[in-house]
Amino acid sequence: MRMHRPWLLGLLSAGLFALSACAAANGTDGQQVDDELVVSNATISEGFETGSKTGYAAADVTLGTGTWNLDDSLIGSLSTDIKDGSQSARIRNSGTVSMKFDHAGAGTVTVKHATYGTDANGSWGLFYSLDQGSTWTQKGSAVTTAPTSLAAATFAINQSGNVRFQIRKLDGGTNRIDIDDVTIGDFSSGGGGTDAGTGGGDSGGGGTDSGSGSSVGTGGAKVSVHTTLGLPSAASTSNSNDYLSVKSQYVVAYNSSRKIPNWVSWELNSNYLGSIARSDDFRVDDTLPSGIAQAALADYSGSGFDRGHMCPSGDRTLTTAANQQTFYLTNMVPQAGNNNRGPWEKFETYSRTLANSGKELFVVSGGIVTSGSATIGAGVVVPDSTFKVVAVLDKVGQGPANVTTSTRVIAIVIPNDDSQVSLSADWTGYRVSARSIEQATHLNFLADVPQSIQDAVETRVDNQ
Repeated sequence: MRMHRPWLLGLLSAGLFALSACAAANGTDGQQVDDELVVSNATISEGFETGSKTGYAAADVTLGTGTWNLDDSLIGSLSTDIKDGSQSARIRNSGTVSMKFDHAGAGTVTVKHATYGTDANGSWGLFYSLDQGSTWTQKGSAVTTAPTSLAAATFAINQSGNVRFQIRKLDGGTNRIDIDDVTIGDFSSGGGGTDAGTGGGDSGGGGTDSGSGSSVGTGGAKVSVHTTLGLPSAASTSNSNDYLSVKSQYVVAYNSSRKIPNWVSWELNSNYLGSIARSDDFRVDDTLPSGIAQAALADYSGSGFDRGHMCPSGDRTLTTAANQQTFYLTNMVPQAGNNNRGPWEKFETYSRTLANSGKELFVVSGGIVTSGSATIGAGVVVPDSTFKVVAVLDKVGQGPANVTTSTRVIAIVIPNDDSQVSLSADWTGYRVSARSIEQATHLNFLADVPQSIQDAVETRVDNQ
């Protein structure tokens, strides 16, 4: 039986937030700063379902989580507003949606967003303030909206102390953006929990599973849209050898002793695909704490191995910022050229073909490491082979409840050695069961899918 993180099983709802707010008002939990409540260290989510504001003029609005200021923005409830439930926030021009209260630390912030109606796509940014809204600093890069349905952007904050957030429209145009379900994860979990896991050293990617796929659920969708089907390991921000880094374009569990990821997980559908050119912006990951050892560009230079993307550049071509994020070295493993540019690349292309056909894909990728694995540079481990597991769902927006015993799950393992792989080889010759990869890595794929369904889809080898 896999051990699971209590912080994920115990994520607090907005209803419980209301109880902590009442306690704070009675002086038992929280404090007052400039007459604004400081919310205790708990996960909260604002869905804009309470409160009303029908005009764009700046005004404060009392919502379920507290008081927010909406400037050049309103609460939208029209059929053309993209939303979960009956309402969402709608922003135009350079409008803002700002908290008027502080949260006591934040691990991650997730924001759902979409283009309003038939308007042109827009861009927005997440800003934070440590001085009760006197000054604001942008976190991460601009996010580009897409029409029709809500997408989720997740930011790794990892900020202790009092903090508040603002969503700001950045493109300055009259096109409108819908914002919904702003979720702030507590700092104690860092968006990734406080459980240190058991994935240290070379023992695998974390967790205690023996490879059976046993799971009672990990709450992956609460961490990021990219882990909707579950977290493959007990990754957290307190374990440098299974360090959970939640990015807007993917989620990585990074192993500092190996200087490669244990796994990378991402959502893939047509909303992530466009015409942006490959940025080739290979660099050290500046979003990780300075104390976590990372690979450097010099480690790969002259090594004979490619800087092999796990979440590929080609899966993030809608915006330059999205594409650039795939070039963090924390998203790379040393990969043999025939592997990377041969069947691996062919499978990446095939996956994008499925996404462009309307499918929703959830992908987990990484390397299989043993005690005899080689290294390059200053101790960067070279996996013996690379793996990828792809769950293919029928429609964008589907999740664990839509995975059935007939759901297609494609798993491949490719030797990471040019002498064992032909550049012209087809990816289909490397198909295995997802369960066999679990047994080799001690990871747990589809962890939020019912166990009986996991057993059906993970033990068969794709043949379509």
